[in-house]
Amino acid sequence: MKQRIGADKRMERARILDTYAEHVSRGKVKFYARYGFTLVPERREGVYLYDADGRRFLNMHCNGGVFNLGHRNPQVIEAVRRGLDSYDIGNHHLTSGPKALLAEKLAACLPGDLKHVVFGVSGGEAVDVAIKLARAVTGRSGIISAQGGYHGHTGLALATGDERFRAPFGPPPPGFSQVPFDDVPALEGAVGPATAAVILETIPATLGVRIPAPDYFRQVRRLCDERGSLLIADEVQTGLGRTGKLWAVEHFGVVPDILVTGKGLSGGIYPITATAVNRRVYRFIEKNPFIHVSTFGGSDLGCLAALEVLRITTDPGFLAEVNRKAARMRAGLDAIQRECGVPPIPPTAGGGASPPGLGGQGSVFLEVRQLGLFIGLRFVDAAFTLVLSKALFDNGLYAIYSANDKRVLQWLPSLTISDAEMDEALAILGRALAQTRSRLKYRALRFVARRLGKEPV
Repeated sequence: MKQRIGADKRMERARILDTYAEHVSRGKVKFYARYGFTLVPERREGVYLYDADGRRFLNMHCNGGVFNLGHRNPQVIEAVRRGLDSYDIGNHHLTSGPKALLAEKLAACLPGDLKHVVFGVSGGEAVDVAIKLARAVTGRSGIISAQGGYHGHTGLALATGDERFRAPFGPPPPGFSQVPFDDVPALEGAVGPATAAVILETIPATLGVRIPAPDYFRQVRRLCDERGSLLIADEVQTGLGRTGKLWAVEHFGVVPDILVTGKGLSGGIYPITATAVNRRVYRFIEKNPFIHVSTFGGSDLGCLAALEVLRITTDPGFLAEVNRKAARMRAGLDAIQRECGVPPIPPTAGGGASPPGLGGQGSVFLEVRQLGLFIGLRFVDAAFTLVLSKALFDNGLYAIYSANDKRVLQWLPSLTISDAEMDEALAILGRALAQTRSRLKYRALRFVARRLGKEPV
């Protein structure tokens, strides 16, 4: 009977993949199949995803923080379930009790004078709103973002990103430019009389979880103030407790003019984002109340999910637990890093390139980048990290590399992860590292042998 159930599940999974390829994205199905990375999530619970074939995966990606509270958080589900007795998505033309209450709760926990909110559905939409408002308020068009950062795939948000994301869709709209992240002199040379806003992720995940210098954002705030530009903080991934504070900007002692949050605000149950603005920006909205509309933005049911998320994450005990877990995770990662030193690889004959995947000599595990449970693990090169991602997958853990720095593995556990689940994740990481080093060492030795002429190429 079990064999038959297993066969039925495999057949259903294959059907899902075929249908997805036919009607959604054949390229995506082929890509994952090529690298043996196919995951068809079916059951979801806490920190785990279950493939349609029954395999279990510990989710250490969390979709950039969507699942901060785990998969199918029962408290968020119950809040939405109760709401269904009275509410639907609502009407964006009308006022709304859930919208009013959520805006009030957000205003109470946001820093400084960020007391006004525009709701949306996606992070890209929320960033678009922020950029539109910055241009409207300042009367300027220039928008400066960080090279290697990411703010979404919609219109204005896409224009803030790197060229490889924009190029397939034609030339970018005018007024957008980029500077290196965490580089004050470069920003100082870029911010000018035409600059409406500087938009930055507080910690750019796609750039490899880059932790800025302690005074970087204070210098950005100073430049914006001196030159009449607005500061937009993109906290779509870092917000709502991920870094050990409710908002990552709190670590750096600044208050932006606009703060964008999303992903985790949904509780992983109902999509909702928020663009929070200060009084100066709000005055423009107050005079133009229908200047931005979003049919599903801030839906009544989404607000109920977000209210429960805020109830959970603003509890002081919750943030204390995040910081305790962060320290425990760091201790485990440090121990693994210490175990990852490797003997120097012999140089190739006559110099030349280092063997692939090992980067010459020293440890393969170079750096832990961490603020709270926002963590990036930097390895010796992209080849190593890619093979490691596959080894983790084969061992039942899902994590992916940073798109704009493939040397860095994003390590984003659910904020509700237990100590036992952390230990499981660390054990899998240690096992996968050993397997990856073994595989790449074998490849490297073959590479050296070929270079020395002892084996035909």
